[in-house]
Amino acid sequence: MAGYTPMILQYLAIKEEAKDAFLFFRLGDFYEMFFDDAIAASRELEITLTGREGGGEKKIPMCGVPYHSAENYISRLVDKGYKVAICEQVEDPAAAKGVVRREIVRIITPGTVMETKALDGNSNNFIAAIVRVGGILGLSACDLSTGEFYVTSFPEHLEALIDEINVYQPSELVGDDELLARIQAAAVWNRQLLLTARQPMATDKLLEQFGEAEIAKVKGARLQAVSVLTGYLEETQKRSLGHVRAITSYEPNQFMILDHYTRRNLELTETVRDRSKKGSLLWLLDRTQTSMGARLLRRWIDKPLLSSTAVEARLDAVETLYLNLILRDDIRSELQPIYDLERLVGRVAFGSANGRDLNALRSSLRRIPQLTELCEHSGSDVLKALVDGTDNCSDLADLIETVLVDEPPVTIKEGGLIRAGYDAYLDQLREASTNGKKWLAELERQEREATGIKNLKIGYNRIFGYYLEVSKGNLSSLPEGRYERKQTLANAERFVTPELKEKEKLILEAEDKMVDLEYERFIELRDHLSLHLHRLQKAAAIIAELDVYQSLATVSAERRFSRPKVTEGYNLHIEDGKHPVVEAMMDGIPFISNGTALHKDEQWMLLITGPNMAGKSTYMRQVALICIMAQIGCFVPAKSAEIPLIDRIFTRIGAADDLIGGQSTFMVEMKDIQIMTDKATANSLVIIDELGRGTSTGEGMAIAQAVIEYVHHHIGCKALVSTHFHELAHLEESLPSLANARMAVEESGDNVTFLRKLIAGAASTSYGIYCAQLAGLPESIIGRAYELLDETLDGETTKPAPKIDTFAYAQTAPAAEFVKEAVQPKGIVQLSIFDEPAAANEAEPARKKASPKAEQLAEQLRKLDLFNLTPMQAMQWLNDMKSKLNN
Repeated sequence: MAGYTPMILQYLAIKEEAKDAFLFFRLGDFYEMFFDDAIAASRELEITLTGREGGGEKKIPMCGVPYHSAENYISRLVDKGYKVAICEQVEDPAAAKGVVRREIVRIITPGTVMETKALDGNSNNFIAAIVRVGGILGLSACDLSTGEFYVTSFPEHLEALIDEINVYQPSELVGDDELLARIQAAAVWNRQLLLTARQPMATDKLLEQFGEAEIAKVKGARLQAVSVLTGYLEETQKRSLGHVRAITSYEPNQFMILDHYTRRNLELTETVRDRSKKGSLLWLLDRTQTSMGARLLRRWIDKPLLSSTAVEARLDAVETLYLNLILRDDIRSELQPIYDLERLVGRVAFGSANGRDLNALRSSLRRIPQLTELCEHSGSDVLKALVDGTDNCSDLADLIETVLVDEPPVTIKEGGLIRAGYDAYLDQLREASTNGKKWLAELERQEREATGIKNLKIGYNRIFGYYLEVSKGNLSSLPEGRYERKQTLANAERFVTPELKEKEKLILEAEDKMVDLEYERFIELRDHLSLHLHRLQKAAAIIAELDVYQSLATVSAERRFSRPKVTEGYNLHIEDGKHPVVEAMMDGIPFISNGTALHKDEQWMLLITGPNMAGKSTYMRQVALICIMAQIGCFVPAKSAEIPLIDRIFTRIGAADDLIGGQSTFMVEMKDIQIMTDKATANSLVIIDELGRGTSTGEGMAIAQAVIEYVHHHIGCKALVSTHFHELAHLEESLPSLANARMAVEESGDNVTFLRKLIAGAASTSYGIYCAQLAGLPESIIGRAYELLDETLDGETTKPAPKIDTFAYAQTAPAAEFVKEAVQPKGIVQLSIFDEPAAANEAEPARKKASPKAEQLAEQLRKLDLFNLTPMQAMQWLNDMKSKLNN
């Protein structure tokens, strides 16, 4: 480093403190980067790379961004998974001896972003820590922007840890190197994850942050996890974390466990196809009015309850709002103007809240009294208990209103913040400034009259202060002796007078003092609010919970959902259940409902067969979603529902290669099945779609039967299994708790209709070629496929490909995509009005030729003049045809 200038040496020394981060080094009005940082930043930010003389033989690579727009550049780097260290000047350059002293004031990482523009208001931004103490794993998670802090622990098991991490979807993970490496190798993450090794912080500092009462709640691996995460936050943020004071410690078995694949397959918070919110369960249920409510709803969906008492309490609150439209609308109206209190509190604690933030806080707090009154008179014990003893923080709202003007500026260092009448000395300074400017205007008038110079004017700039400006053509009109030349311009001269100099000092002193004093008073206000963060956070939590209740009630009322009965027993019974998201996206097209009855003393396993796209996957998903909705405290899309507490849902719906892990579709499926056999209990729900595919027919069928038998004999949990192996239908005879079911299909002449109705019995064909035709394959392929099928069936004759009828086809597509993929039918086949269509039970497979009598009947039907036929004539014709068929 010999030969570098003192400034570059300072940069290199500070860079050593943040080797894994981009160092934004403050130089005047810019943040500059040098050496490798500059090269990488110019590439990532697409900004110009230049060079600077730094004392060495070659120019040092350099690039920079303006400090006033740095937030956008920082956000772009953090979004890409980088860290950014902010290095500021920490002494007055005018008073510095040599190089201005600089320090890193904060390190911004993906998990510690506080800036509102960089955050999604409707979801949390968690950073998590993982540790291992003996044979116990500890996990802590914090959203720094809201102050939430959670911790849990469980016996060492990598899959369990990954499941729990996936609940939080952290953008950053810290811990010891070995554990991080194992997690990274084994996990499937939905987004880029920054991993950082980190050691625990000192015990005394941990106690200083949380206090003895909070630390006493956690021990062992949980305490270690809290220590690691808190130490990292302190190291990177380098400031008070006053809003991170409470630790929520919980047991994993308090909530339903949903692994990564189950969350993805059921599309709980995002769709499989494009990972968008629209088309997910969260999209359907989110009618929240506040950001806090939206985030809490997401957490409820991520963690359904395993306590019937807690679930019933939520359902009671939802039912009250469900039945009272006026109350529900009044609450929604009061919630709508409320800002994001949780993140406003975080900005107050962080020292980054401006005047507009505090006014948003004030206006939000003003809504609490009315919300409290509405809940107290709602008639709901749950809502009354929610707001019982609520602190509406009116003293804080009053103080903000007393101190701040109604429309403060964005910046807090240029004045215009403090309301007149709050500070007597500030009012005096304002009066002096106002009077001084009036005096200047009067002086300008007097000088024009005295000199006769009509365009004489008084001006101001930061270098020369106040001055009298006279054009060069009028200089001869100035009296001698009283005007002192201050600056010469091309077309004018600027002067000062003794009176102007004296008044200038008073005016500038007043304005400087005003700005400084306003800043001081604002900081005093913000610091006072920071002493009451716990009060503000409690108020925000109440508002968030009330918002979720009204959201669930609003959706339930609009969709005409019914209240489920949640039990601690075994039996699951759903009458006329529907897939909530698919029905919502069908835009008025009728959804065919299906019931479910899984009883301990009868059957608790269904082996479902039927054609592709007949609705098997939709049906199985809807059962799982109804269970989840019930356990978060929401009404469900069914005529009635009795839902037992489900401790875990396993889904194997669809398959995909794990190319990075070197695993085929079949291997991924088998690993999922292995986890299910290892973790499922009698209180679990297992859903497996197309069990045994991905290998040869013989081996696939053998594995499918073995898995079904294992679930039946050893686990005893509720299970829905779909398969194309119709040969497995015989299991109904040997497994007493298993029943066959199939998706009904109606064949009529050349038409095939999927009825979307689950009925008893096993299907005899999968209609695979028909589905290929539905997908639009060329007729030559379809015809050839039927020929080959004929050969495999020992010459059995097949009829031509049926005409496509895709009534209700949309119900089989992924929730977000069904409208795009549905094939529009040329003619709708009228479904049977009966619950159990006889045609579906008696229909022959579509590949077989119709009998001669049936062909004759079809021909006569084609010739029938329906429009000129009376009802009596139609009945007579049908009776004649029936007689001919029976003879």
